Amino acid sequence: MSTTIAPKTYESTPPRRVAFLGLGVMGYPMAGHLALAGHTVTAYNRNASKSEAFCTQLAGAGSVKSAETPRLAAHGADLVFCCVGNDDDLRQVVLGDDGAFAGMKPGAIFVDHTTASANVARELSHEASARGLQFIDAPVSGGQAGAQNGLLTVMCGGDAAAFDTVKPVAMAFSRAFTLMGASGAGQLTKMVNQICIAGLVQGLSEAIAFGQRAGLDMAQVLDVIGKGAAQSWQLDNRGPTMVQDKFDFGFAVDWMRKDLGLVLDEAKRNGARLPVTALVDQFYADVQHMGGGRWDTSSLIKRLK
Repeated sequence: MSTTIAPKTYESTPPRRVAFLGLGVMGYPMAGHLALAGHTVTAYNRNASKSEAFCTQLAGAGSVKSAETPRLAAHGADLVFCCVGNDDDLRQVVLGDDGAFAGMKPGAIFVDHTTASANVARELSHEASARGLQFIDAPVSGGQAGAQNGLLTVMCGGDAAAFDTVKPVAMAFSRAFTLMGASGAGQLTKMVNQICIAGLVQGLSEAIAFGQRAGLDMAQVLDVIGKGAAQSWQLDNRGPTMVQDKFDFGFAVDWMRKDLGLVLDEAKRNGARLPVTALVDQFYADVQHMGGGRWDTSSLIKRLK
């Protein structure tokens, strides 16, 4: 079954030769938008059947093909985009004889959309520089729907000139693509994003559970308070589905725990105090123990019922 890639009006940019490594829930539609925008895309995925399906679905969009290794995918590309699971996955597709860095031409730019540690971003940026390459850490926010609609928010760390080269191409799958600072700044910004979401979803969970026990019509309550100071993206988009006890879409609990682990590790290094975030991380562990690892993050409310 093909992955949804919603139509979008693309900015006019010169076509580039790009690679995309990792065709998961996020990477598949992101790579698809690059192809639909007119860029030549070579895709790599650990499970080759996914890259074959990608090429079949996007065959009418222009030049798309698959490669057996990250090195072969990156060969000759101007830009290499990547979206995989974690630090170890990232190192696996970047480094080594079959890694992307081994196949990239001098001056090419590697753009990593994985939510990973700031340390691995700095490590790979240093390695890229030593090889005459450039590296941008560029984690995303907006979830599966944002990727499918080409409306992701992307926060970047790295060299300004490399960023300026990447931005017009990456706007194929973005609504905002912003340089936050030097290498690692993109990952640190994503950590701030996840800290905000953790606290917001827990607060929303408690509010809805309280209102339900009080016998209120929570659909009506959310509509009313959504017009005031309590309004947020989470309230507007996840509040109604939480009331309906629906948790089969969006960003999974397992992924959130991975991200919050990165946040808490970084906090240990920089001395930040994150008592609420640490507590919500343990609440998400409770949801995992309930069998909800693949439920979306709004399932925090399940542990209150």
